[in-house]
Amino acid sequence: VQLQASGGGLVQAGGSLRLSCAASGRTFSNYAGGWFRQAPGKERAFVSSISRSGGITYYAAPVKGRFTISRDNAKNTVYLQMNSLKPEDTAVYYCAADRSSIRYGSTNPRDYDYWGQGTLVTVSS
Repeated sequence: VQLQASGGGLVQAGGSLRLSCAASGRTFSNYAGGWFRQAPGKERAFVSSISRSGGITYYAAPVKGRFTISRDNAKNTVYLQMNSLKPEDTAVYYCAADRSSIRYGSTNPRDYDYWGQGTLVTVSS
């Protein structure tokens, strides 16, 4: 499956952005989806994940209550709605797909089989 992330940009602190991850090549409903981010000089970190049906979601502590992950399997797309953005949210955001049938949205990047190219989110103070 090929993943295309989009929706990044420059936003002021307190603002919102919605990231999209469009999948092609395979039926995306067969994959759990995840969002990760990598800030300059830091390792890639888990942000959020969603099960194949969308019924189970996970969030990293720094984004819980501000970010919402969702998916539209009819459109083969996973979304990340980001509200109340902070300068520390600045990073390249990557979407990923996990083909495992026994996981419901892993927080471990090593569990993901496919990755999008990343989209840059910059939050100014």
